[in-house]
Amino acid sequence: MEGKKAGWINTAIIGVSIVISCVALAFGLSHFKSESTHVISATGSASVDFEADIIIWRGSFSAVADTSKEAYKKIKEDADRVQKYLTQNGISDKEIVFNSVDIGRTYRDIYDANGNFAGSEPEDYQLTQSIKITSSNLDGVEKISRDISTLLDQGVELTSDSPEYYYSDLDALKLDLIDKASQNAKERIDIIVNNTGAALGKMNNSSLGVFQITARNSGTDSYSYDGAFDTSSREKTATITVRLEYDLK
Repeated sequence: MEGKKAGWINTAIIGVSIVISCVALAFGLSHFKSESTHVISATGSASVDFEADIIIWRGSFSAVADTSKEAYKKIKEDADRVQKYLTQNGISDKEIVFNSVDIGRTYRDIYDANGNFAGSEPEDYQLTQSIKITSSNLDGVEKISRDISTLLDQGVELTSDSPEYYYSDLDALKLDLIDKASQNAKERIDIIVNNTGAALGKMNNSSLGVFQITARNSGTDSYSYDGAFDTSSREKTATITVRLEYDLK
């Protein structure tokens, strides 16, 4: 008899627990539904086309000789030729940076009397110096990066990298885009609210999307999850998104 009583009590407890759980779940769902229907959000975007106003060009040249002294003498002469060529083409001395000289060795292969490879040994000294130009004279530096035949004719073994393009007032451009994207998001929310007869409450939340700088007319395929920052194109497009969330009265 006591066992049946205990079983009945356990059954009653389980039943009450189930009822309480159902009531709690129903309350949570209704509360969630109520909250979700009183919030509105929209994502606004803004973009602008602009042109870079800073160009960076890098190159390097090398000299090879039997001794390090001879190689250094040659690379110093080549550096003077490069400096003269750049200044003659409108680049000022303060825009030119010559980096330190790297010293290395060249090696030649050794073969035995039977023609088998027996190793290698040092042959010449090879010195390499890199150069960097930072300038607002985009046209002039572009011309230099494309036309280095004059230096090659003078015996300078110059290797030219592709120019990099930057914008000096990027922070101001970002702030202006954020302002326009925020206005765009708010305008979208206002249109939705006006067409539904609801009343807009206070702003709940706002979030900023990643900043994208791509080559002009490259499309959204150039966008990156972490944000794109194109340096290879002179003509660029900057884009940003802003998401706003408001309460509804």
